[in-house]
Amino acid sequence: MLLPPLKNALNSRATDSDVISKIVILFLVFMAVLAMFGKLRFPGSKRLANAKCRKCGRYRIGKGPCPCSRKAG
Repeated sequence: MLLPPLKNALNSRATDSDVISKIVILFLVFMAVLAMFGKLRFPGSKRLANAKCRKCGRYRIGKGPCPCSRKAG
């Protein structure tokens, strides 16, 4: 029975480093694309900004006033 010839150690290391460098480059490109999409303005961001209380900055839930404007009684 004949075995296939073994790879040269130098050739094997070069191939491994090429694969690692490709993975790193793809990861960096993916992160750059995510950063570009993160800077986009999504619809509804103005509405979310208006939902914040002007005094304390908390989000108002529902139609009622913010708890900070209610009088402590």
